[in-house]
Amino acid sequence: MTDQTTQPSSSTPAKEGVVARFFRETELDTRLLGMLGALALIWIGFHFYGQMFRGGGFFLTPRNLWNLSVQTASIGIMATGMVLVIITRHIDLSVGSVLGFCAIIMGVVQVNVLPQYLGLGHPVIWIIAVLVGIVCGTFIGAFHGALIAYGKIPAFIVTLGGLLVWRGAAFLVARGETISPVDPTFALLGGGPYGAIGSTGSWIVGLLGCAAVLGLVVLGRRKRRIFHITQRPVWAESFIAVVGCGAVIGAVMLVNAYPWPRGIVRRYAAANEIEIPAEGLFISHGFAIPVLILVAVAIFMTILMSRSRFGRYVYAIGGNPEAAELAGINTRWMTVKIFALMGALAGLSAVVASARLGSATNALGTLDELYVIAAAVIGGTSLAGGVGTIYGAILGALVMQSLQTGMVLIGFDAAMQQIVVGSVLVLAVYLDILYRRKSK
Repeated sequence: MTDQTTQPSSSTPAKEGVVARFFRETELDTRLLGMLGALALIWIGFHFYGQMFRGGGFFLTPRNLWNLSVQTASIGIMATGMVLVIITRHIDLSVGSVLGFCAIIMGVVQVNVLPQYLGLGHPVIWIIAVLVGIVCGTFIGAFHGALIAYGKIPAFIVTLGGLLVWRGAAFLVARGETISPVDPTFALLGGGPYGAIGSTGSWIVGLLGCAAVLGLVVLGRRKRRIFHITQRPVWAESFIAVVGCGAVIGAVMLVNAYPWPRGIVRRYAAANEIEIPAEGLFISHGFAIPVLILVAVAIFMTILMSRSRFGRYVYAIGGNPEAAELAGINTRWMTVKIFALMGALAGLSAVVASARLGSATNALGTLDELYVIAAAVIGGTSLAGGVGTIYGAILGALVMQSLQTGMVLIGFDAAMQQIVVGSVLVLAVYLDILYRRKSK
């Protein structure tokens, strides 16, 4: 008599735990969650350290977190470009010097050149200055890329030379002087009370962000249906939508909780003939313009890397340059375009940095190359090439800036800050090696 009992197949997966099933069905990036957990630990640690030893917790306050977001913008913008450079197995050590040079050029254009022809305070001065800075950075980046791609000079040498050349060029152009003041409209791009969109504008941005989150969830389900990919459970889609919208709304509430300083409120009320009530006048900062620029850059770069042929070529070159070239990809021209894009982002970052400072100085951008590379690596971009994400680089920039800000608040001197930043960078590379080894 034949035994009809069905034996379990060896291919049947073992019973999953709740956590494993959660991650499988939501398809969340575990590395991203790890970075968010590390960021939360940094914030909470600095806050409670300040409470215990400095007479108050100053880190987790709307004022500090708002300033932290503004300070992250410049490094975050450049970090999104550094991801592409490192994915293709190159490096760019010149971004800080390119930023400083572009800032000096923009300062000269809007302070010394354009007012002679257009008049002081002309409404197009800031537009021309921004375009000049971005175009200048693009040409510098393309020049570096051409030397690397067609001159066969290693990127390390080209950009190390660029670090020295463009810092010296900035000094020669400005003769070592600080160029100020910048155009008043241009200065708004650096943030501050007037360089923010206020409470109403922030709620509009927040609602648009929630609509985008919901739209991405719906679009994702539709694409999975079209390409016959297994759908995520409804509860997983709902969880992602709720968490995404909650994060956006939370950010809006945070930036709206930070009011203008009293002195600025009084001047604003006097200029607009507004009577200040006895309890005071609360005017919210809202999202700062540099943060919105960073968000726009992040969206553009994410679409470029995930929804375009250019992005696929970047990952292909990083995975195997020889195979990519044999497949018909013009790797040399791609290298020029990648470094040109990196230069353009350095020029845009120069806009934010010089506008925030209100002037252009020769020292602007000093050591930024260290923080940009560290942000990309901490964000999961592998120095071996082929791996990296835009959102990871921005999170890495936020981690780096959080460490710097926290150490300043608790009174660490500059030497200790450098030790901590360097140690974190080495630890991030080590963890990346372990992660790649485990994934294999």
